[in-house]
Amino acid sequence: MAAAEPGQVVATENVCNDPDFVCLLTTDDAPTRIRVALLTAEKARAARFWADISAHRLVGERAVLVDQLLISLWAHFELSQEGHIALVAVGGYGRKELHPGSDIDLMILLTEVPGAHQSEKIQQFLTFLWDVGLEPGYSVRTVADCVKEATRDITVATSLMESRLLTGPAGLFHEMRHCTGRNAIWDSAAFFSAKSEEQVARHHKFHNTAYNLEPNIKEGPGGLRDIQMIGWVVKRHFYADSYSELLSRGFLTEPEYDDLVAGQNFLWRIRFALHLVAGRREDRLLFDYQRELATRLGYRDSPERLAVEQFMQDYFRTVRELRCLNEVLLALFREFFLHGSEDAEVIPINKRFQVRNGLLEVVDEAVFRRRPLALLEMFLVLQSHPGMKGVHPETIRLVRDHCHLIDGSFRDDPKAHSLFLRIVRQKRGVAHGFRRMHRYGVLSAYLPVFARIVGQMQYDLFHAYTVDDHTLGVVRNLREFSQAHRHLEFPHCLEVFKRIRHPELLYLAGLLHDIAKGRGGHHAQLGAVEARHFCEHHGLADEDVDLVSWLVRHHLLMSMTAQKQDIGDPDVVRRFSTEMGSRSRLDHLYLLTVADIRATNPDLWNGWKETLLKDLYEAAAANLECGSQVYVKPAELAASTRRRARELLLQKGCDEAAIETLWQDFGNDYFLRTVPEDIVWQTRAILKNDEVEPRLVKLRQIRGGTEVFVYTRDRDYLFAATTAIFNALELNVLVANIYTTPTGMSVNTYIVLEAASGAPVSDAHRKARIRGRLRPALARPQEMANAEMRMPQRRHRHFLIPTAVYFPPEEELSATRMEVVSADRPGLLSRIGRVLVENRIHLKTARIATLGERAEDYFLLVDEVGGPLGEVAQAELREHLVAELDTPR
Repeated sequence: MAAAEPGQVVATENVCNDPDFVCLLTTDDAPTRIRVALLTAEKARAARFWADISAHRLVGERAVLVDQLLISLWAHFELSQEGHIALVAVGGYGRKELHPGSDIDLMILLTEVPGAHQSEKIQQFLTFLWDVGLEPGYSVRTVADCVKEATRDITVATSLMESRLLTGPAGLFHEMRHCTGRNAIWDSAAFFSAKSEEQVARHHKFHNTAYNLEPNIKEGPGGLRDIQMIGWVVKRHFYADSYSELLSRGFLTEPEYDDLVAGQNFLWRIRFALHLVAGRREDRLLFDYQRELATRLGYRDSPERLAVEQFMQDYFRTVRELRCLNEVLLALFREFFLHGSEDAEVIPINKRFQVRNGLLEVVDEAVFRRRPLALLEMFLVLQSHPGMKGVHPETIRLVRDHCHLIDGSFRDDPKAHSLFLRIVRQKRGVAHGFRRMHRYGVLSAYLPVFARIVGQMQYDLFHAYTVDDHTLGVVRNLREFSQAHRHLEFPHCLEVFKRIRHPELLYLAGLLHDIAKGRGGHHAQLGAVEARHFCEHHGLADEDVDLVSWLVRHHLLMSMTAQKQDIGDPDVVRRFSTEMGSRSRLDHLYLLTVADIRATNPDLWNGWKETLLKDLYEAAAANLECGSQVYVKPAELAASTRRRARELLLQKGCDEAAIETLWQDFGNDYFLRTVPEDIVWQTRAILKNDEVEPRLVKLRQIRGGTEVFVYTRDRDYLFAATTAIFNALELNVLVANIYTTPTGMSVNTYIVLEAASGAPVSDAHRKARIRGRLRPALARPQEMANAEMRMPQRRHRHFLIPTAVYFPPEEELSATRMEVVSADRPGLLSRIGRVLVENRIHLKTARIATLGERAEDYFLLVDEVGGPLGEVAQAELREHLVAELDTPR
């Protein structure tokens, strides 16, 4: 069956054996019978949809069915006998577009305010609709009311423009349409301007991207509303219900028309299915429905990619094309309305380009055929003339139509390489230029490996954007590090960026760092090969090729080291510094890492991550400065830290004898793992505490987080109880450092953030509550280890991650490192803590890395006598952890 045009509904016949509402209205239990009849018809339409009947056909059938019911009811309640009242369909119902959960929007149109008798009949009519389950949205207005509301509110004017008379006097309806038409209010130019502003505001609500984890298929950029936006302008100005009017007037080409029809068909199919799966009106592609929709719509898992990822990639690619088409058409409309009758101001740029009314355009339609390299040159011209407002829509159309000229010989042309590198080396417009190249199809044509990641999503909560959108976000972030006006936001990054001699290498690494995602295998290693090939192909110097390839291969190294290892451990810093090899590579990797994290998820970057990365950077820089092979014996390092902490304490007036008495119970391990400033804070707090059995809880703000210091008698379940309380108080634990003295005192520190905001704890009352909840737990930890648990978030319930426990081989044999990968959920740390106690294993440190729905937590463990775990103990611990964490609670 041929696809319907956007704005047109396929003509339907009574294939569902629609009920005879006139007969049903004569029965005693009419509301019940009609409700059942409607549900039966809905089920039949659903079955036909899953049998591959077009959504266009089915939405039209539902509108026809509702028409029949409303007209029958109107007569039943004798409203058709009223000569001055009409029943009008508005909104989507006015367009005859009723998806399974769509609203039934009505307007009751009158010549004057209804009297008591009319009002009673109208109320009976509306009540009956609710009784049969239609739940209409409605308004009761006179023509004057319509004019007043439509003049005040562009959305009302739009709804009335799409209205359709169901029953009642045609003259009254046509009067309303005339009085609210373009010749009375909202002329074409004003209407276009208002609707354009409305679209900008709507897109802003979705952060101006269609690439959201749970996109809105109706309101989001590139969604159905963007298609409707085009239709509204056509209807208002040309009085047309068909997009063929745009074809005849040259606003739309045949391929663009086909893309528009195909795009709406695809989105309508998804929306129809989404309403059926959700059982109600729902326009958000929530995680709750994505997997089932993918399966019901025919997608299947492949060895490389999940069915849901394939489905969402098709969705994202479709809305990307629709958004670009919307952009071109609205730009053409803008030119038509604003400059249609004016003499254009044309400023020549060169033999190929000129500026018309502030927009860059080609001098004639054959430019790209004569000189295909102009497809790249255009972006360089834009960068060189920052005063331009953009690209003329006709030129955008020509670019898209000529992308096929960017073929193998084009990509091998040294002149093309030179143009591309000049674009990357410009001091302005690099990130914006890449985004424009992407929208117009040039970037995928010039870099075919980039085309493979367009619209590619990862079905998780960690990556908020598709791979292509994330990649361009990384380049944007890197560019911002060079801009002086961003100093307050990125002070350290701006300082590091000043040492970058060739920023274009950093931008290329950002562009290519995820280029091999979705292929299977390690994307960083595969991407490094692609990066080397690209750089060599473009004639970069050997050392520059090596740097870009190295950055792509290691772009996760700094993030993983900072978040998963103890960067206070000199051995960790020394190994990381050795991997860097030079200060230049460290500078480049630091900037790439910050840009990458900030472009992954808007909720991912926080002050704590900023602190971790900066601390690792500074420690590695110092190590590289003095030589990364310098080795200090642990005993010497502990003694040095102890001396420095004592000096600071004495400066603050602390009693030296009291300090030494306390520290007699603290071994070298404590001084190896704690910096002097923290030792000073903790020691002063302990010395001031006069409890016989201390239950000391202190909080302080550190860079990017809140540190909670606990000093008390060591007891079983202490870690489990403490983390359970944090969970109950809606705090996320980032780091736990656990130290037990030889005489059995726990000296523990935790770094926490507010779960809701990701911010440090700042409110004094909140801090008091934390202390108040923790102190009783320190005395009765086993009792408190099962404190009430928060419910998991809705999104997390849709990701099943089997628990995996790893024990990586370590050179250091004094303790055992354990990695636990499991589904993130409230109370996870507390449950792990209970298992450790039950297996007679002691915790030294914990580092918590939450990647969306996935927890990757790292623990340093010792056995009862303070040594590393043997193979048998490791196997038993793994078995018990998997059983505990994979058992539903």
